[in-house]
Amino acid sequence: MHTPLWVWLSTGVRAVDHAVEGLCSPRSNPVSDGLYQHALKLLGASLLKTKRDPADLDARLESFYGIWLAIAGRHGGVEMGASHAIGHALGGSCGVPHGHTSCVMLPHVLRYNRSVNAERQQLVAAALGHPGEDAADVLDQFIGELGLPRRLSEVGIGPDKYSTIATTAMHDRALHANPVKITSPEQVLQILEAAA
Repeated sequence: MHTPLWVWLSTGVRAVDHAVEGLCSPRSNPVSDGLYQHALKLLGASLLKTKRDPADLDARLESFYGIWLAIAGRHGGVEMGASHAIGHALGGSCGVPHGHTSCVMLPHVLRYNRSVNAERQQLVAAALGHPGEDAADVLDQFIGELGLPRRLSEVGIGPDKYSTIATTAMHDRALHANPVKITSPEQVLQILEAAA
């Protein structure tokens, strides 16, 4: 209850990022899928409830369950992708809070990956209560409803830092597990420019 609301909500979105990248991973499996889908159902509803009423303890408990499920899904060997890799660079090199990195990057990474995993992304949209809609758009709207940043400019990152972020992200293991194979900093720059 004493956690600042922006920290609570943005770290909740970080857990959403775990579930989304896990569900959309080329190494997804039935065990992790079940955990990730249920995590998204719980987090999608409970974070919005907490935004509306920070004193709602039932909503906070649902978020804890969702966060646990999002972490448990990783035990099946599922790897994260570009949202995590770029997020690590944004946090470590630019001081962007960990939760905010997911708010800013995840929808844009989904759009970048859509050509190879559109069917998996449909599972994300459905788990968040929007079957048949575009997962990136659903997440962008969700993050906006939480009152969290959705652009790099909103977290103080301008184009002058993109090259450093892209180069740093290339050394992150998660980048090389991304559904669309990323082999050059120029590809990371495309995602960063989309998130500007």
